Amino acid sequence: MKRLLTAGGPLNDGTPRAITQSFEMKIQTTLRTNVSIEGIGLHTGRPVRVEFRPAGEDHGIVLRRADAPGRRIPAVPTSARGFDHATTLGADGIEIATVEHALSAAFGLGLDNMDVEVDGPELPILDGSSLPFARLFLAAGIERQHRAVAPHVIAAETEIVSGDRSISAEPGRGLTIHYEIDFPHRAIGRQEFVFKLSPDTYASRIAPARTFGLMSDIEMLRARGLARGGSLSNAIVLDEENILSGPLRFPDEFVRHKILDLLGDLALLGRPIEGRIHARRAGHALHAALVRKLAEAPDSSAAIPASALARG
Repeated sequence: MKRLLTAGGPLNDGTPRAITQSFEMKIQTTLRTNVSIEGIGLHTGRPVRVEFRPAGEDHGIVLRRADAPGRRIPAVPTSARGFDHATTLGADGIEIATVEHALSAAFGLGLDNMDVEVDGPELPILDGSSLPFARLFLAAGIERQHRAVAPHVIAAETEIVSGDRSISAEPGRGLTIHYEIDFPHRAIGRQEFVFKLSPDTYASRIAPARTFGLMSDIEMLRARGLARGGSLSNAIVLDEENILSGPLRFPDEFVRHKILDLLGDLALLGRPIEGRIHARRAGHALHAALVRKLAEAPDSSAAIPASALARG
């Protein structure tokens, strides 16, 4: 199902620009059945269980804590509470941390509607990637529903800069991410990766990429009461010279994980995205700033009548 929109968007100098763009309408999806997984919380170091359940059309992804029945945290930009080495969402006086890997798997596989219940303050870190979540969702089965969802079409160029870090977005077909990182560690150095999102390419090229950190940073985080569950089995851990946690899954696994994290943060928009995003040495805070800016920007595809979103 295709639609054509014409949207006005200013260039960087404020000059209006007309954009005519064809985009795909997507049929909403949910899980076919309940699935659950258990693991260790990265920051608490405690065992945690999370269950993922099917949800109805236009529900979105909603998180709940088992110890706070009746309260819900929708995965939307206004729920974002913190980005200290992980993304934390909160609402109704409760918070759930380390959500980005599960949200990344949902967004990468095109999963729109889901209830998530966790029996602790954060999701499990598992192996440090989103691959366990992606496999879990695929094992449950992804069910097509009856109502379509219009993508969020990036209709104007925008850029956010913080020192030597930046993230920008511009119009484009589908979703393409160009990510660059530059670390002084010799095992990382300068890496960049350009990725065109599809469920298949996400599962094979992005989902397996693990989070990473320096041993000195982990020790500092533990002194602050964080990263108590971090280990060589759930992250790429480096000392001052070498990788301590075995062989890499990809030579450029570090930059691929940055794309994984970005997709998890983009999931807060609650819709597929059409456009090109370029990140340079960014992180969760800049990702969130872009999400907020996109959420506030005029979005012509959202003006499509509800009758056009019915399955044709």
